[in-house]
Amino acid sequence: MTEIIGVRFKEGGKQYYFDPCGLTVAPGQDVIVETSRGVEYGTCAQGNTMVEDEAVTPPLRPVVRAATEEDRQTMERNKEKEARAFQICQEKIAAHGLEMKLVEAEYSFEGNKILFFFTAEGRVDFRALVKDLASTLHARIELRQIGVRDEAKMLGGLGICGRPFCCAQFLDEFQPVSIKMAKTQNLSLNPTKISGTCGRLMCCLKYEQEAYEDLVKHAPKQESFVETPDGAGTVSSVNLLRQQVQVRLESAPDTPKCYQNCEVRVVRSGKGKRPENYVEPPLEELAKLRRAPDPEPQPEPGPFFGTPLEVFQEAAAQPGQEEAQEGERRSRSRRRRSRSERPDRPQEERQRPERQPVQQEAQEQAGEDPAPQSAEGGEKRPYRRHRRYRDRRGPGQQGAGQE
Repeated sequence: MTEIIGVRFKEGGKQYYFDPCGLTVAPGQDVIVETSRGVEYGTCAQGNTMVEDEAVTPPLRPVVRAATEEDRQTMERNKEKEARAFQICQEKIAAHGLEMKLVEAEYSFEGNKILFFFTAEGRVDFRALVKDLASTLHARIELRQIGVRDEAKMLGGLGICGRPFCCAQFLDEFQPVSIKMAKTQNLSLNPTKISGTCGRLMCCLKYEQEAYEDLVKHAPKQESFVETPDGAGTVSSVNLLRQQVQVRLESAPDTPKCYQNCEVRVVRSGKGKRPENYVEPPLEELAKLRRAPDPEPQPEPGPFFGTPLEVFQEAAAQPGQEEAQEGERRSRSRRRRSRSERPDRPQEERQRPERQPVQQEAQEQAGEDPAPQSAEGGEKRPYRRHRRYRDRRGPGQQGAGQE
């Protein structure tokens, strides 16, 4: 086992292992390390960790020290020099008439070396450019040609998904992406839809490739001759995510039907023709392939959902409460019977005739006192308005309603 720390020199860049040399470094802490290009300034991405010896590429270079405030000021001055060197290099490229696109200028930590990154379609003879830059900037000059993917990683930006580039955020290395991945995932082969800003196939096609390859193993191929619960037919399309296939039946070729993968039995894979001497099984046997519908999930009984009403009633009822409620109901019924059978009230008053709401409403609007008739035809006592109601009426209605 070997103790290491992980260091990144750029945000989203590749992580390199270094020997801490007895120092305890926390993630996010700036350090000064020794590299093949000299002393460099980096940020710790992984603290002190023990790894297998096979995971380390010898020689393991050491950590010089933890970064100080003076080192941070040196980095700020180098950033200002990089902007000036980038502008000078662009002017020199235009003066020499070279077909190259400058991407970035990078100063070493010690300030004695400048590294220029550029892209070009072919080879570029930049020997005269290097001499001109060295005499102007008074430093060692190195020009490095990079690809369009590395250019997108350095410059950054937003993809068609609306998020920052994956290569500029967390991808340490570029994975190979092929057009076969787009075909496996049933994506449109339009280059404008499956290509990134760099012009190459999008890196995210690699993310779900393993899942699609596993789904392909359990799905019939297109144009396979299969048996379904409704008869034999040919697979016209495959939906990997839904695990469904669309089959063009021999009995109804104009109306293809969809089936689950488990409902299909492959007779000939990927040929698209009916095998010779093939006899189609009877529909009773093929109907066994049909998948039984999934039962609807029943909600689990909880304290409030799916609990019978009797449970709440039993929980609410306390000892002796039912007897008290029964006694109260009996007392209310006795009081009602005593009122209706009171001997001092005449029989006519005990039996209330049905009121005629339409006639009564019309008489009230006319200002007349209604004189309803009883059910036996006899007159009841005249209806008198309340004194408060008579006082609110106008002066021309004072006599209305009086005998």
